[in-house]
Amino acid sequence: MCTSIVEIAEAEGAGKGGDGWFDLTHSVVSYDHPHHALFEEAISIDFVNSALGPGARVAVEISLQSAKELSASLSRAIAAAEMVEGARLRGT
Repeated sequence: MCTSIVEIAEAEGAGKGGDGWFDLTHSVVSYDHPHHALFEEAISIDFVNSALGPGARVAVEISLQSAKELSASLSRAIAAAEMVEGARLRGT
C-alpha cells in the first residue's frame, strides 16, 4: 500500500554524492516502499539540489525504529548545540 506520506523541508548545507560534494536545497522525508532496503515500508530521507539534476542526491532508507532513534539523537544534539550557541551569545 502506498502511504503518500511525504514531508519536504528547506535544507542548507552540503551533501556528498557520486560526483563529490554539492550544495543542498531541500530534504524529502517519506514513508513508503523502499527501493533497496529489505523492509515492507521504510522511512526514506533524501537530501537534494534539484537544480543540479538527479545525481545531486544523498539518500537513505531506514526502518521506522531506526528513524525514531535518529529523531531522538537529532533532538538531543540540537538541544545541546542550542545551549552552546546560547552560551556563546552571552559570552560565557
